[in-house]
This record gives sequence, structure tokens and C-alpha cells, in this order.
Amino acid sequence: MLAILITRFAGNALVSRGDPFVTLVRSIVGQQISVRAADSVWARLSAVVPTMTPLAVVHTERGVLRDCGLSARKVEYVVDLARHFVDGRIHVGRWAGMGDDEVIAELTAVRGIGVWTAEMFLIFNQMRPDVFPLDDIGLQKAVGAHYCGGERPGRRLLASYGERWRPWRSVATWYLWRSLDPLPVEY
Repeated sequence: MLAILITRFAGNALVSRGDPFVTLVRSIVGQQISVRAADSVWARLSAVVPTMTPLAVVHTERGVLRDCGLSARKVEYVVDLARHFVDGRIHVGRWAGMGDDEVIAELTAVRGIGVWTAEMFLIFNQMRPDVFPLDDIGLQKAVGAHYCGGERPGRRLLASYGERWRPWRSVATWYLWRSLDPLPVEY
């Protein structure tokens, strides 16, 4: 089945989303809101902080961030992320030598970044080839549709399917997502 999907979406590819800090801020901005709302908040935030750097965010007044459409909680998350970068608790320069679990642990130490967000970051920013986000509903739906007669698999069964695609589980996940929605989502 995966071979069929790869053929169907030939010419499409997973591409990196650029700067790690900006990618993570965008992920926080987009949590639990529609893509349209996230784009609107991001546009206002980008206007207020045109050079989206950790230091610029730390020095922006919290009220100004709130006025962009961020909830009080998301302001806390974005500022905590920026402080992690400024304080050197995020080690972008070391990530190439770190395993996926190590990077996930570093990222989930930031308020507002959970395992799923960290996994999306590894796939869409770091281009890690073997991330398999077991808690992703889209992945669960796609595996269910193509391999389980329409029933969503449990974690154990989903993980066993993932073993088929190791060490390219990120790639398999991306194609499975495309089978549900041919337009790639940007994280």
C-alpha cells in the first residue's frame, strides 16, 4: 500500500521549515486553533516582532504579545521557549549528534511543548527520517484506512506497522498523511 501512495504523490517532498526557534514559536501559536486563526495571529506577531529571535521575544512586553491574539498561556509558552534559547538550555548546535529521544526530552522541558509537538518538529524542521508519532490522529486514521479495514489501530498495533518502515518512518508517515490530505500542512 505504501508503494502505491509513494507513486501517487511522486514529485512531492518533505521540506524543512527553516529556523528552529521560529518553527517552534509557530507550533505554539497554532496549538488548538484553526490554521486560518493561527495564520492571522502569526501575521500580527510577525509585525510586532519582525526579527523573530529569542532575544527579541524576551524583550517584547507581554501585553504586546497578548494584543497579537496569543492567549495568556501561549504568551507564557513563547516567552519560556525564548528564555530556554537565550539561557542556552536549548542546544541547536548539538542536535545533529543527539538522538531523537534526547532532542524530544530537551524540547519537552519547555512549557507548552509536548511530545507530539517535538515529534512534528523533528519531522518538519530537523528532517529526521525515523520519527513515528504514535499519538498523531492523522497517522492513526491513515493506517486504519489502509491497513486495518477502516478501524483505527491501538498503539501497539500502530507501532508494529511502524516497524515495517524503519528506518524511514517519517517518510512513511508523511505519505500516509498525504493519503488523507494531499496538501501538506506546515508546522
